[in-house]
Amino acid sequence: MWPLYAAGFTTAFGAHGIAANLGADLGAGGSGAGGAELARSVLYLGVLLALYDAAEVVLKPVFGTLADRIGARPVLLGGLVAFAAASALYVAVREPGWLWAARLGQGAAASAFSPAASALLVRLNPAVRHGRAFGSYGFWKSAGFTAGPLLGGVLVWAGGLTLLFGVMTALAAAVAVWAALAVPAVPPLPRARQTLADLARRLADGAFVRPVLALAAATAALSVGVGFLPLSGRADGLSPVATGAAVSALAACAAFVQPWAGRALDAGRLTLRTGLSAGLAVTACGMAAAVLPGVAGLLVAALLTGAGTGLITPLGFAALAATTPQARVGQTMGTAEIGRELGDSGGPLFVAAIATGAGLAWGFTALALLTALLIPLALTTPRAAVPA
Repeated sequence: MWPLYAAGFTTAFGAHGIAANLGADLGAGGSGAGGAELARSVLYLGVLLALYDAAEVVLKPVFGTLADRIGARPVLLGGLVAFAAASALYVAVREPGWLWAARLGQGAAASAFSPAASALLVRLNPAVRHGRAFGSYGFWKSAGFTAGPLLGGVLVWAGGLTLLFGVMTALAAAVAVWAALAVPAVPPLPRARQTLADLARRLADGAFVRPVLALAAATAALSVGVGFLPLSGRADGLSPVATGAAVSALAACAAFVQPWAGRALDAGRLTLRTGLSAGLAVTACGMAAAVLPGVAGLLVAALLTGAGTGLITPLGFAALAATTPQARVGQTMGTAEIGRELGDSGGPLFVAAIATGAGLAWGFTALALLTALLIPLALTTPRAAVPA
């Protein structure tokens, strides 16, 4: 399992570590830049950030389906090697124009090894260990999200973006070698022919929709917490140290709750129905607490949001694994990731749109209500029944 956890760390570290430090490449965007230059720099940065996520949204279902067809291990190894190659491209050329190609290549490569790793977690573990497997995977992925901006900033400070991309090259290559040595081959399973209508019916089934909506809500709340809680804290006069500590607390809660939730599910102390509904309720309370003034409101919002999203994430993926034929688990995991990506981008846009006209407190409240509305849906989640 450890190379798979390392693959999760790699994609998260690459996504956030580089995204948080791409601004270092904007030489024209300094304090002396004119308004037009700054606007061009911000647009340039925005497109660079969007390239990675756009590649994931488009390609994850494709590579997930490919993992079902040829086996998840080749897709995992190919994605890691491609990620290392895309990162090495910028190290070798060291020109801003090639940053576009490198970033797009990283997103496409992560689209391959991320759903392949999830599919291998399902295939290499019995159903009674799926919660533990996804909980541990989520912990290391959260660790990558948390460590990426900080360690990436240190690397950029020490040697610029070239050093950061060089470290990403070495990390992806090392994980690829580790996975090649340690992860066993898992042959693809026989699959019945599937038409587009069959796929549409399966993806419209409540067994797929309910976990994906919960995962999207969790990702939306996490993204909103990381992006808007510091803004809310600064509006209340809190220091950057206090707001930064709150975001760190949110990330830490999300990371440490996931393994606990997975173990509780496997041990029978928690059911999918109870866990997902409780996670949505806690997340909604976290967003509602964000309207409270001062450091207490900020900290409570961060802790509850982190705990709620940490509870939902491994249980959501375990629910998908429990109701998906193993011959199509790669396709399901890849498609489910679209819901998470849409939540990641749609949550902040939703809150920002409401906050623009009514204030940030109403944005938090609206997202809390929207999350709470999903609780009755989660309560209808079937008890796990693994299909053949």
